[in-house]
Amino acid sequence: MNREELARELHDKGCNCCQAVVMAYRDRLPIDEQSAMMMASAFGRGMSGIKETCGCVSGMAMVCGLTGNTMMFKGLANRFREENGDTNCPRLLQMQGQGHSCSDLVGCAARLLEDCE
Repeated sequence: MNREELARELHDKGCNCCQAVVMAYRDRLPIDEQSAMMMASAFGRGMSGIKETCGCVSGMAMVCGLTGNTMMFKGLANRFREENGDTNCPRLLQMQGQGHSCSDLVGCAARLLEDCE
């Protein structure tokens, strides 16, 4: 299973968007699984429901930071925006009928990170 599929599966099993992206890269992170889940927990639903940055984008930032690839994040966020139309959770949710399900967004974020491995 590739990381895109793994992230989608984790999301389908109850991880929030940020957790699903982060946990798809758990084997590359210098922290344990529980700490990774806790760290990402407040970043789902547009930062705990305050309707800001998409949790998928936050997850990409966390993976980049934890793997020492911080400089890659801006390019990844721009690619995410180009592919999906935005990085803001509520605006992305408004586009759900246009092929933008949360599962699709989680998969996209994981795929973009995988392209940079």
